Amino acid sequence: MNLYNYEDIRAVHLEITEKCQASCPMCDRNIKGGADNPNLGGKKGLHELTVADVQKILPPEFVKQLDRLYMCGNFGDPIVANDTLEVFKYLREQNSNMWLNMNTNAGAKKEDWWRELAKALGDKGHVTFSFDGLADTNHLYRQGVNWDIAWRNALAFIGAGGRAHWDFLIFAHNEHQVEEAEALAKETGFAKFIPKKTGRFFSTMKKTGKEDHQAVNRKGEAQQLLQKPKEVKYQNNATKDIIKLEEKHGSLEKYFDNVKIKCKVAAEKSMYLSAEGLILPCCWVAGSMYKFWQKPGENQVWELLQQSGGKEVFDAKTHGVKAVLGNEYFTGRLVDSWDKANTHVGKPMVCAQKCGEEFDAFKAQFEKTT
Repeated sequence: MNLYNYEDIRAVHLEITEKCQASCPMCDRNIKGGADNPNLGGKKGLHELTVADVQKILPPEFVKQLDRLYMCGNFGDPIVANDTLEVFKYLREQNSNMWLNMNTNAGAKKEDWWRELAKALGDKGHVTFSFDGLADTNHLYRQGVNWDIAWRNALAFIGAGGRAHWDFLIFAHNEHQVEEAEALAKETGFAKFIPKKTGRFFSTMKKTGKEDHQAVNRKGEAQQLLQKPKEVKYQNNATKDIIKLEEKHGSLEKYFDNVKIKCKVAAEKSMYLSAEGLILPCCWVAGSMYKFWQKPGENQVWELLQQSGGKEVFDAKTHGVKAVLGNEYFTGRLVDSWDKANTHVGKPMVCAQKCGEEFDAFKAQFEKTT
């Protein structure tokens, strides 16, 4: 059974770069905020797509069929890439109706760049600013981000007519500022304020919940101890329900073995394009390729890719989107793997974790904080 066909695609999740000036402790591009993930990048450094790459991979006729393209990803921040603005301008020229947006820490580029971005996105787009606190707390998670620069850039974007959303990841160290930040967002012209009940207090490596996460800096020195919010209304309900799942299924691992998978991106007709130029279903599958604690090639995601011809056949810079989506991985192998007896014989753990019907820490991040 096909995941989807080329002509079905309506959304693209584009990770334009693996580079970032920040070092967030729960981001896979580094190890707890310290050393870079040793599995990222090629021989010439961290991967990044140019505007020429994007024009080749996403030609005008394909862009015209899209309803949305957004830049977020696993490792990089779009503002660090050289050609982000030019890519958005190209996309807008080809499709005046599609929605364009990106997520960013906002701590780079000059104000004029942000004003130009506002013009390029127009009234059919937005920027999600990831500000996890205020001037005295944002840097405790967004390590390396200068608040004054980030805030200046957000105001420049809004002042130029840009539609801005504010994502606020809630931790114990900033939960006292949620209401103050929401009031500031309204006062300064943000279109949305999104208090996020972070789902990152779940270890994909250990497959269990966790209470805290020790941040370190680039020198490996201990920094903020990241902890769950104390107030129940700010806690992620999915991670709180782990005990119920264990009681129902015998263990969390057995839940992942048994759960029915309902693929989010299949429903959305969305595909993921990595900074390496690979077409994959989603950022979660792509991110599982390069976890810092595993050597590339040593997990289920890689097994399925290798069974389907190897990583090279997913390279859209070489083969194009249509050819990649015509690969047996998309036309049957991935969907078939969801019906495997358990995760030990080929049922993808990443799919069970992210798209299993009874546990969705990602969706639970956006539940109302009441």
